[in-house]
Amino acid sequence: MKIAKLLATSLVAMTAAGAVSAENVMRWTSQGDALTMDPHSQNEGPTIAMNGQIYESLVTRDAALVLQPELAESWTSAPDGWTFNLRKGVKFHDGSDFTAEDVVFSFNRAMHEASDFKEQAKNVASVEVIDDYTVKLMTNGPNPILPNQLTSIYMMDKGWSEANNVVNPQDFKANEESFAVRNTNGTGPFILESRAPDELTVLNKNPNWWGNGQFPGNLDRIEYRPISNAATRVAALLSGEVDFVLDPPLQDLKRIEGAAGLQVKTVAQIRSIFFGMDQGVDELRTSDVKGANPFKDQRVREAFNLAIDKKAIQRVVMEGLSFPTGMITPPGVLGNTPENDPSYGFDVNKAKELMAAAGYGDGFQIQLDCPNNRYNNDEKICQAAVAMLAKIGVKVNLDAIPKAQHFPKIQKRTSDFYMLGWGVPTLDSHYVFSYLLASEGSWNATGYNNARVNEITDLITTETDIEKRTALIDEAWTLVRAEMPYVPIHHQVLAWGMTDKVDVPIASDDAFRPRYTVMK
Repeated sequence: MKIAKLLATSLVAMTAAGAVSAENVMRWTSQGDALTMDPHSQNEGPTIAMNGQIYESLVTRDAALVLQPELAESWTSAPDGWTFNLRKGVKFHDGSDFTAEDVVFSFNRAMHEASDFKEQAKNVASVEVIDDYTVKLMTNGPNPILPNQLTSIYMMDKGWSEANNVVNPQDFKANEESFAVRNTNGTGPFILESRAPDELTVLNKNPNWWGNGQFPGNLDRIEYRPISNAATRVAALLSGEVDFVLDPPLQDLKRIEGAAGLQVKTVAQIRSIFFGMDQGVDELRTSDVKGANPFKDQRVREAFNLAIDKKAIQRVVMEGLSFPTGMITPPGVLGNTPENDPSYGFDVNKAKELMAAAGYGDGFQIQLDCPNNRYNNDEKICQAAVAMLAKIGVKVNLDAIPKAQHFPKIQKRTSDFYMLGWGVPTLDSHYVFSYLLASEGSWNATGYNNARVNEITDLITTETDIEKRTALIDEAWTLVRAEMPYVPIHHQVLAWGMTDKVDVPIASDDAFRPRYTVMK
């Protein structure tokens, strides 16, 4: 009855919102909404994917994750930077011309302290305008991977941003509101018609997009409604209310596959799921241990790694759709190796011995912060970990909340023990080091600070010798594996559910790409 009521309510709302003439209307859902429409505010997968339907970057990736031209038609490298030849005749949605000045403005904005993309733009010292359609991104020494770092740095209209007082990005962790949070002006294939966060976002085809006719996608209108309840998402697909579910519950995949007119696509994702442990503070905030921080002791961190049975999580929680791991970056990313990828194993007795040797034989109490609408079975994974850690005397109090409230805890460094997932759009370990392992990384809430890892993070930014660079990356991962600042759980496997009436190419970065989506 409850599910039926929810379905009826959402169907009425979606029908009312979609009461316009459009030939190919795509209605889809997932468990959580984009966090903001400000393209430089939050480096979070669903947010980037949603904004990427409206805004564009200089370079992008197709569904096979191969680099492609977007607002730049070509690019060349030099020891002091990269030159990009911009696409001519591109218009923002309000009709303004896209020029080199917008590139300068967008990079300055992306490098602002409030931007969650500053690590990706960190090596850009300045942007030099050659002419209206040529820019040179000046770098601090040669940067062999710069194009890979730009795929999520979207271009904004300088004039529109100034007119609407959004020269600086939204400070998400401070709950800042701005015009750019709910309003957009991009160059991309879709124009934002309406935005009701956590309810409904409606996009219409951009008739003036430069790429019209160059891609197979034939969507005229997109209606996205987040549905947090897993059973309701499945019911919406089975009933035909939606055409596509980005994250159907894993336990219902066979049911979807067995339904007439529906299909499931799966692929290994370039995302790892893990727990972070704050070893940087002198006393944990939620622990009953006073005057000390158990996570500062490597034996405790190793005990946590050994106490959590990743294979059981794979089998019971993930329905087999995960790969247990010992590192926080997946295969397909430069730096993941067969030597460092295996899980630390599962050994409760050894974990107890390590806890006792560290002086915590009776365990301790701590809070685990977990999102409940972001990753595949995120809350269930956390629940399993709570039960497993109890076997070594650790009483874990679980706080599972929506991602919009969860992520600021990590960014503001107020969480002792937390779940996080990390995708790697650059397909290079530098992205992981700069955000999660370098001492100044904006998502490194563990307090991990290894001088050599910090040094390697800087060195691989400019090292152009592939063999030397790969060796440095491997050295850093070997150090991290030994010191265990995180508890790696697994690499995710994606599963998308959809009607046979639509062809949505599944991508390892979990991003819906309308320009390649065909309604039959």
